[in-house]
Formats: sequence, C-alpha cells, structure tokens
Amino acid sequence: MRDSADALDQDDVVRRSAPGSAAVGVLAVGAGVAVAHLLAALTEPSRSPLVSVGAAFIDLTPTWLKEFAVERFGTADKAVLLGTIAALLVLISAGVGLLARRRRRTAVALATVIGLVAAVAAISRPGASAVDAVPAVVGALVSGFALALLTRPARPRGAAMGPAPTAAPVPVGSADVMAALGGTAPDAPPPTGATAATAATAGPDRRSVLVGVVGVAGLAVVAGSVGEVVGRRRSDVSAARAAIRLPAPADPAVMLPSTVEVGVAGVTPFRVPNADFYRVDTALTVPAVDPGTWSLRVGGMVDRPYSLSYADLLAMPLVERDLTLTCVSNEVGGQYAGNARWLGVRVKDLLAHAGVDPRADQLLSRSVDGWSASTPIAAVTDGRDAIVAVAMNGEPLPAEHGFPARMVVPGLYGFVSATKWLVALEPSTYSAEQAYWTKRGWATDAPVRTMARIDVPQPLSSVRAGRVAVAGVCWAQHRGIDGVELQVDDGPWRTAKLGSVPSDDTWRQWVVTWDAAPGRHTLRARATDGTGRTQPAARLTPFPSGAQGWHEVVVIVE
Repeated sequence: MRDSADALDQDDVVRRSAPGSAAVGVLAVGAGVAVAHLLAALTEPSRSPLVSVGAAFIDLTPTWLKEFAVERFGTADKAVLLGTIAALLVLISAGVGLLARRRRRTAVALATVIGLVAAVAAISRPGASAVDAVPAVVGALVSGFALALLTRPARPRGAAMGPAPTAAPVPVGSADVMAALGGTAPDAPPPTGATAATAATAGPDRRSVLVGVVGVAGLAVVAGSVGEVVGRRRSDVSAARAAIRLPAPADPAVMLPSTVEVGVAGVTPFRVPNADFYRVDTALTVPAVDPGTWSLRVGGMVDRPYSLSYADLLAMPLVERDLTLTCVSNEVGGQYAGNARWLGVRVKDLLAHAGVDPRADQLLSRSVDGWSASTPIAAVTDGRDAIVAVAMNGEPLPAEHGFPARMVVPGLYGFVSATKWLVALEPSTYSAEQAYWTKRGWATDAPVRTMARIDVPQPLSSVRAGRVAVAGVCWAQHRGIDGVELQVDDGPWRTAKLGSVPSDDTWRQWVVTWDAAPGRHTLRARATDGTGRTQPAARLTPFPSGAQGWHEVVVIVE
C-alpha cells in the first residue's frame, strides 16, 4: 500500500534535505521579490513589494501599536518595520520550501500567493490603481516558476530504456548540488546494483539542478542590485533641488534677536538644522517628486478650481517666517518638535483666488502618496502665517521634509496641518470627508498643548555640586510663552529666564541657575502660555490630541 501511495503523485513528492528545501524556498521567493523590486524601481519605487506591504500594515496598524513603535524606535520605526517584514518573508519562504518536499504543487501555488499579497497591498493604498500591482504580480509569477523549476523531480535518463527497480525518489536540492559538484548527498546511501547503473545516467539532471539554482540566484542578485541602484537614483532629487533658485521673499522674516539663545551648551538650538529636524510620517520610502511636472490642485468646495505649477508657486508673493512644528506623537519631554525658517505662499492667498464656499469648515490637504490631513478653515484664514512652504532654513525643502512643497500651519499638531509632498488643497466639511488619522480616531481639531522640556542636565546624568544651569525649550504655538518655572524635588517653583522670540509661533529657550547639593534630585518644569494658562501636571498620552504633563528628570549631584 505504501509503495502505491508513493507512486500516486511522483511529481508532488520530492525528497531532499530540510535545509536544502528551506533554502530553495527562500531563493525562489527572493527572486520574485527582486524582480518586482526592479520593476518598481523602473516605474514607481513605492510599488516595491516590501514597501507596499509595509504601507498597508501602517494603514491597518492600531493606535496603541503605532504609539509603541514611535516611542520605542523613534525615527528608526520604518527601518524596523521593513526589517521585520523581510524576516517574516524569509521564514514563510523557508516554510514553503519545506512544504515542497511532500506537496510540490501546493508549495508552488503558495509561493505565487505570497507575491499576490503584495499586489493586493499595493492597490489598497489611497489613490492607487491596477498599475501599482503590476510589479508584485510579475514577481509572484517569477516566484512560482522559480520554485517549480528548482523542485522538479530529477528523471534518470536510463528510465526510458525500460522499467527500473523500485527506488526512493531521486533527491533534489542541496544534496543534488553537492552531487553535481562531485560530492555525495550526506543523507543518501551509496547506490548499488541496478540503482547505481540508473543513477550513473542521472548526471545531466543533477547538473541542470545546479544550473537552475545558480540561474535563480543570479537573477535574484542582479535584479535586486539593479533595482536598488535604479530606485536610489530615481529617488534622488538632489539635482532638481540644486537647480532651483529661490526668489527673495516679498515679506521677509524679522532679524532674530541675539538673545534667542540662552547660552547653555546642550540646549536645542533655536533654529534646528535641516539634517537634525525630526521626521514623523507614514511614508516608508521618501516620495521623489519632479518639480518640473509637479502641480498643486486647488479644488473642492470652491467657485474657481485651478492648478498651478511649481514655477507658478514661486512666482507668487512669498513670505518668510520662523515657525515651530510639533508632532502629536511627541511624549512629554520628547524630541518631536523643531523650529525652522520657512519660505512659502500664504494658504489664504491660494484659497482666495479659488473663492471658498462659506459652508466649508475644513481644508483637506493631500500628499502625493494619498495621505491626507484636515485643517480647520479658520486656522488658515485667521491671519496666522499658514503657508505652503517651498524652502526650509534657506534652501529648497529636503526630500524628507516634503519637497517640492508642504503645508506649515503654526499652532496645530502636524497630523492636521503639516502635509508633506503636497499636491491638493480642497475646502470641504468634516461631515463630508475625514482625513487619514481622523478616520483612525484622532482628534479633528488639535491645537498644540503648552509644554516645557528640560534639555540639560540629561536624565540620570551626574553633575558636580554647585551652580548648575538647568535649561531647555518650551512652546505654545500661536499663544506664546509668558513664563517657565523649575521645581527641585518638592521645593518652591523658581522662575526661569526666557530667551527672546520673533513671534508667538516659535518655541523659546529658558534657563534657571540651580545651587545643586550632593544627592539624588528630581527636576520638574512647567510653562505658562500667553493666555495665562499654566501647563497641567496631569499626564495625558498622545492619543487622541497630544501629550500633557510636567516634564521631569532625575539627576545625581556629586
């Protein structure tokens, strides 16, 4: 009975070593991923399978997991996500290879399905079309074909001359590669008698296995390497940025007072360099947008919809302002806040040209990758410096920060105001449409909470007894900061010296001189905004409308 069962589907039963089977599965699926990556690089890098699956995962991520990732991994969260997906893909592929030992056709089908999952993920993204799934579909077919090729049972050439003695299926996999190279399969007994005579004629089949392995491996390496090189080049907008000549602002920023800095080493500079400015967004790969073909569409609830090119945008009157941005994911004392000098066109000027329907209460801004934010119409028309920015700290926007254009609205957290890679502005109503994070339970109107942060001394650091400068930054954009206080242990609150600011839309530095006595001490800071409200002590998590609470650090005085 067993012999007859083994003979039922010889094409689906291929015996080989477990490590060799797992390696074959990884190699086959890897070849498909590499080909898909190359095709995506030649068309649109965001169509790459890992990126498509990662982006879909972000879209489906529950709030608690998103907050954990941002808090635990910071700006490395995207690299961690892609690495995790790659590791899971390797494990699943190895499992498919092991399955091919007994269920070859099923394993080939599963290898194809793996690629099709990426195709489904690609077309599930906002604004996606069927074309976005093409690289993943082709990759899926390559994976299935490669696994079928690498797991085909070897047929002894002598079999056509007459019936051969019953024997176990000829091994295929790493053992065959060893045999093809002149070695011996470690788990196979030496051939004897008629079996040896038959096996002696199987050499070409084993060589074909080796050729298949080498060919698939070569395909994976070449396609993956070329795809990576091409993708990096297509994503590099440095040449386009270098060719841009920014016009002088019609309304320049005021000269910064010399007293914006309190002169304490270790305090975050008033104006954060572009390379150090925080980045939090959902884009796994930075969109590469050609300013020559980019356009901004102003539509929605307007009388006169229109579009303008990058050159049109630069030709409009530009304003220059120092403005502080804050991410809603910023924990108490976190680093997701930064101040920069921005150059751009006032949003209200863009909307005035279109004629906004008075019933509109939100402004939907859309990114090139389909992400959206909803900003209260009042916040971009009440006179504050809400702009579509084209430059940051005196140079065209870095790719990571939204090149060629992005939204900057002081006083609101970024998830409702700071759309990068901007392509559309659409006045609408909150009842008609919800933006990306609003659909996921975050607040619709999210003014930045008042916050004071201690930059120095660092938590759990050691300082010498005596006069110690305790300093940091504080912010309450569009309300301004009137004061900061420091408490040591449970002692009285001490008033800090504040740095100067050009407007209420920037953060400001602060410093307190402390006579530190030896021992372990807890330092706490709180700020009072321009409306007279003091930062509350009660802690709130970032979800759904921003963190709250006093920042405190513990230091050791020696």
